[in-house]
Amino acid sequence: MLDAQQTGMTEDFRFAAGSALLSARLYHPMTNPERVVVLNSATGVPRDYYQHFARWLAETRGMACLTYDYRDFGHSLTGSQQRSKATMTDWALIDIPAARAEMRRRFPKAELWSIGHSLGGMFGPVQPDIDQIDRMICVCSGLVTLADHPWPYRALATLFWYGHVPLTVQALGYLPGKAVGFGADLPAGVYWQWRKWCTAPQNYVPDIGDTLPLARWAETGKRVDLFAFADDQMVPPSAVWRLADLYGSGAQRHLLSPKELGLPKVGHIGVFARRNAVIWPRLLA
Repeated sequence: MLDAQQTGMTEDFRFAAGSALLSARLYHPMTNPERVVVLNSATGVPRDYYQHFARWLAETRGMACLTYDYRDFGHSLTGSQQRSKATMTDWALIDIPAARAEMRRRFPKAELWSIGHSLGGMFGPVQPDIDQIDRMICVCSGLVTLADHPWPYRALATLFWYGHVPLTVQALGYLPGKAVGFGADLPAGVYWQWRKWCTAPQNYVPDIGDTLPLARWAETGKRVDLFAFADDQMVPPSAVWRLADLYGSGAQRHLLSPKELGLPKVGHIGVFARRNAVIWPRLLA
């Protein structure tokens, strides 16, 4: 742990993930927690987006919650993304397990829950530290392919993978998110690997046992819940259920709709927005 600074119920610090140092914020409850959460972000979503959910966990559920940014992104970016060698595999197989190891070190007697948003739960079946997890919750996480997207969103996704965006990444050496309408800059290695999997018929499944570890989650018998939203065009329910199959027959599937929740929309990113806090207790049930 480096550069720790605690203010009230939050603590800012950095922790090691392989050769990288990741910037984290830990939300503390008032009492010693029996359960702790590592919140793993979606691709291109900074840790600060999850602050309201993390504070809610600490204040109303008595759960310590760690939020952090992956290497070479957000608060963890220390240089130029043009010089970054980071890949999505680094985020999934090094950074996420390192965050859990940090929480195990801090709270060795507590149950450790992993809550993953999109990317944050997508690689759960193949991560190397499965034995350290007591419960996995995946929100809008799925093995999505281009054919899963409904029209007209599929047209936008096609441009993102085959249009001007890859040309821009190749020319600049990174993804200029705001300039291309994505919203956040990403290292080129993250974009290219993301592109490879999202345009493949089975996403990353063919790489299991080759460049990715074997999928072992089903052997553990531990609980995993996968939440899909009916209006999620980026990772539709069909893609979520494909990931559920990889987690094994014990995976619990939950399909939620904005209408039943009394909300106008949720989509892919909105689950953790403060305006949609009515959803949050459902994730922990």
